[in-house]
Amino acid sequence: MIEKLIVLEDIDPVIFYGINNANLQLIKALYPKLRIIARGNVIKILGDEEEMTAFEENIIKLEKYCAEYNSLKEDVIIDIIKGNAPQAEKAGNVIVFSVNGKPIIPRSDNQKKLVEGFQKNDMIFAIGPAGSGKTYTAIALAVRALKNKEIRKIILSRPAVEAGEKLGFLPGDMKEKIDPYLQPLYDALQDMIPAAKLKEYMEQNVIQIAPLAFMRGRTLNDAVVILDEAQNTTTQQIKMFLTRMGMNTKMIVTGDITQIDLPPSQTSGLVQSIKILKHVKGISFVELNKKDIVRHKLVERIVDAYEKYEKEKQKVKEEEKTRERHSNEKT
Repeated sequence: MIEKLIVLEDIDPVIFYGINNANLQLIKALYPKLRIIARGNVIKILGDEEEMTAFEENIIKLEKYCAEYNSLKEDVIIDIIKGNAPQAEKAGNVIVFSVNGKPIIPRSDNQKKLVEGFQKNDMIFAIGPAGSGKTYTAIALAVRALKNKEIRKIILSRPAVEAGEKLGFLPGDMKEKIDPYLQPLYDALQDMIPAAKLKEYMEQNVIQIAPLAFMRGRTLNDAVVILDEAQNTTTQQIKMFLTRMGMNTKMIVTGDITQIDLPPSQTSGLVQSIKILKHVKGISFVELNKKDIVRHKLVERIVDAYEKYEKEKQKVKEEEKTRERHSNEKT
């Protein structure tokens, strides 16, 4: 009788073992000749060497399946251990699977263009209104690249621009002041990576979430780097960010040019960079619109109402200018 340890590295053991350890109990039942003890992410096996070799091969297959789909069901365990291919869950356009095992897919033509742009180019600009899925899709692409070991880290950033509140008046230290700006990024990651694994990634700096100011002076290699809410960057900030790009790195810049929170005297770095970089080879631009909105149906109506309001407001301004010009001409 020999003893061996298997370490589960790429998954959340809670998902792997199942509710009330149901998956673990099934695995034990399928290998009655082995003594199997699980503690955290380590499985200890005692028994016959030949039986143990077969067990290890199947555990690796189960771990790989669990890492890809973020789920592990009893029928899948039985199929894999009996040497059968599990029923395919993967559709052709799935980016990753959520922590609930549900496929995350591009849900509109423009989201598909964002996925295609990521595959073909190293820098992508995704411009569109709130709820159009630009940030969520971008983070899903980054998580997929990390899972496939195409990169070593994910770096997510946002400019800490106040929308009605001053940072100095918010409670807490600098991290606590800034975290609310970064919360949407945390939310998306929590949808796609099991909690224990996400915590480990963040503790090891495999996933880094930081305000834009923290990017200065860095060269970002082997990473997917996402700049969210880029409409609130200054011209100097976005240039600084874009020039952090290192080897084997992809950058995704997302923003909504209708929601600029900068002072009126400042030009949005995103708006300027679109004009400057529009024809640069290797950069892809994807424009999303209200048809891509995948939140509550009211969000599309709200966006539409604000668009109409802004058009009417602009029309009134132009009419006032025309009247003023005519008045000046008469005098």
